[in-house]
Amino acid sequence: MTRSEENYLKAIYHLSDTFDGGISTNAIAEKMKTKASSVTDMIKKLSEKELVNYRRYKGVELTERGKLVAASIIRKHRLWEVFLVDKLNFTWDEVHDVAEQLEHIKSEKLINQLDEFLGFPKRDPHGDPIPDKDGNMSDHADVLLVTLNKNDKGIIVGVKDSSSSFLKYLDKQGIALGKKIKVIDKEPFDNSMKIRIKKEEFTISQQIANNIYMKK
Repeated sequence: MTRSEENYLKAIYHLSDTFDGGISTNAIAEKMKTKASSVTDMIKKLSEKELVNYRRYKGVELTERGKLVAASIIRKHRLWEVFLVDKLNFTWDEVHDVAEQLEHIKSEKLINQLDEFLGFPKRDPHGDPIPDKDGNMSDHADVLLVTLNKNDKGIIVGVKDSSSSFLKYLDKQGIALGKKIKVIDKEPFDNSMKIRIKKEEFTISQQIANNIYMKK
């Protein structure tokens, strides 16, 4: 498989979390930042390899084989992120682009031994679950911070937005995985929140609260 084919499979896999049923070529094009015509050409290639099913007006779905291949790519990406943060002292906002390159390494033995070397981690540095070698991934049974109400408490377990700018913002505010948060107040008008981490209190916007996963 080419790197481009792998990137498309990964994109479709991620989009399947937010789409009920088939995924439109326009949605894939937006995700991949390309033209719909380019997506159509790629879908034909992936369909010939029995990695996706495409039905007119129904959209694109991964086959079982396609899901396994996509999960394998995501597994490699997230294991490399753990390695970069835990062993090479990268920060969590630096690892995504590097892992994007490393995820295309083909050696299954290398990835299995990397998994063992890291102690079989369940989540990456952003809190996302890591698929096992059979493609199984634990469910995100977590809730978004924005859904919590006044006086609710929870522990940060992940982020929905893993962009460098968002992660740098969280670092500035001292917001990180494992931190305990208490909602001091919530503004009904715009869902902005006053929160407490340890003894520090500050206000965050709805946009921020909508990108932080919590375990209550």
